[in-house]
Amino acid sequence: MMKSQVALLYVLIIVSEGSAQSLIPRRSVSFSDVNLKLFKQRNFDSLSSLLVREDIGQLFIGGRGKVISLSLDDITKKTSEIKWMVSSGEKSECLARGRSIEDCKNYITTLHTLDDSRIFTCGTRAFKPLCTHLLFKEGSVTMETTTQEGTGRAPFGPHEDFASLMDDFMKKRKVFMRTGSTYLSTEDKISWFNDPIMISINAAETSKSSKYNEDDNLFVFFTEIAVEERRSNLRLSRVARVCKKDLGGFAILERKWTSFLKARLDCPFGDTGSLSLLQGVFFLKDENNVTESLFYTTFTSSPSIVSTPSSCSQSAVCAYKLSDIQQVYRGNLLNEISPGVWVKDVGTESYTYPRSCINDEMRAKGVKTSQNIPGKTLEFTRNHPLMEGVVTPITGKPLLVRSMAQFSKIVVDKVTSLDGQQHNVMFISNNSGWVQKAVWSDVDGLRIIEELQLFQDPQPIRFLQLSSRSGQLYSTTRTAVAQLSVRDCSRYRSCADCLIARDPYCGWNRRTGLCAAAAGASKLSMIQNLIDGDVGTCPSSHLSKQITDIHLTLDVAQFLPCNPDTNLPISWRFSGSILKPSPRHTLLSQGLVLKPSLTDQGLYTCETVEVVKGRKHRKAVIQYNVKVSEGENYFQGVAVYILASFCMLCVMLITYMYWKQKPQNHVGSSSVSYASIEQLE
Repeated sequence: MMKSQVALLYVLIIVSEGSAQSLIPRRSVSFSDVNLKLFKQRNFDSLSSLLVREDIGQLFIGGRGKVISLSLDDITKKTSEIKWMVSSGEKSECLARGRSIEDCKNYITTLHTLDDSRIFTCGTRAFKPLCTHLLFKEGSVTMETTTQEGTGRAPFGPHEDFASLMDDFMKKRKVFMRTGSTYLSTEDKISWFNDPIMISINAAETSKSSKYNEDDNLFVFFTEIAVEERRSNLRLSRVARVCKKDLGGFAILERKWTSFLKARLDCPFGDTGSLSLLQGVFFLKDENNVTESLFYTTFTSSPSIVSTPSSCSQSAVCAYKLSDIQQVYRGNLLNEISPGVWVKDVGTESYTYPRSCINDEMRAKGVKTSQNIPGKTLEFTRNHPLMEGVVTPITGKPLLVRSMAQFSKIVVDKVTSLDGQQHNVMFISNNSGWVQKAVWSDVDGLRIIEELQLFQDPQPIRFLQLSSRSGQLYSTTRTAVAQLSVRDCSRYRSCADCLIARDPYCGWNRRTGLCAAAAGASKLSMIQNLIDGDVGTCPSSHLSKQITDIHLTLDVAQFLPCNPDTNLPISWRFSGSILKPSPRHTLLSQGLVLKPSLTDQGLYTCETVEVVKGRKHRKAVIQYNVKVSEGENYFQGVAVYILASFCMLCVMLITYMYWKQKPQNHVGSSSVSYASIEQLE
């Protein structure tokens, strides 16, 4: 019975290893090994807003009843704190309306920088939103006594979805609006918005790259219940576009958007029938040509009732080019011929507006603003908000898909390598407190360089912001803030590891003999190869080999562990030759089970294997000098057998925890040597 159980255990581990090897990051770094700074304060939780101010070197966080400023260089240094509570009367009135004690407090949900350096701030204030301004002067924060009505500028309660852009563009659950002197909102029709959940608002200065000086665009990302699908309550991902200078119509669509169009956002992944929904958006602007700018997005997918029993949740990253989105809006619109039935519009009228925002051609015809748009055109716009075309990702498919993951936020950094090339490095957070660092190229596709556990307890990351100038990443959960240097290269302990990882931030410093940040360095002092990770330029290494002597008993199985500091697959060599599976040699993801005969004495080497551009890199992790002897007595053999079985149970537990949570990093594991050979076809 014992032998059959152990055999089954071997199969499970080997199958698990092979099924997900291509999906895991190159390296996983647990919380205890991540070099980060953490801010957490007693009685300060429900963090609901975050603002990075590079100009004054401050990080502002808003939560329940207060705003705190931290040093941008070191968030463990609190520079100021200001409280903003609700009065007892406001709290009593809120409780009388049936709200909970916690919800009847003031949650700071909005922090935006104004042109005069003041911070526009709004709070829920017991379901009566209110706004004011904060000033940061001489190292402390003060609050102005004047306030503004917060309805439309902030959510009513702490659990409402909400997003805003500091150009007075706001979004509540049912309405997308512009506040201020030229108030505009969406039409109160489900064909425009059907129970939307806001994700992001982004402004694009499209006029700079427009042939006819077209007005700038705003892009609104959200999910909503589909009006064009007959499946009830089917939620789809959308991107809407409005013209930034829209003033509303005259008589028709007065104080309403006249340029609102929306299209489906497609990120194809998951099983047939699964639902993928937008979670996060990052707008990476192209300073030379805005139409080449990219929207990086995260999606999650949950199995539907028609999925197979083996289906599981998945997440993906998709990227969309701004010009591709614009092209969809120049296409055909859908027409609702009966409730819930939408078909391609085949009307004889072909309206330029709102397919294009106002441009020089329209201005030449007397259409200077949206209030000059003819009523017939506005009436058409009111009844045709939905595009026929679907916005597809730049590659036609996701850049990344991972199973058993719940991606949330994403930020992207443009990194210039030593050869002058630019690389887009993505930081993708999930709902377990981890961030993945990945880079994508047309040649290699997407590589996950590493994943980092930023918070010790598994919890969703709510905010993720990057300071490209200082190279710092800031993230928050509901209770804590973490600061991570994206240019930390100290985890690469050798020149070979530094180059093979192909991390755009890192290079090997010839003078210090360390892997260090490449920013600002010269080619003379730094080695970097992001094309194929060639280690031929590395200085010769004279690391002493760490060999462990081990004595085994004839025909008694024993587990030889191998714990590399990466998630790369391992292989074994015996006396210089590749070790193949056999009745006496069971190869596992974290070691080798050896049931030796007298001919199995010799040197066993465990090494990681990494293939880059057809070149196979081998890194020796640990070596065992195995000596075999006949057992002294029966009881000794039984004892060793029991110990080996216990080791196998440990392996099973480790493997289970790896898939259930995350693989643990083993920084400091012995690194023996590197070798590099061309991969044979």
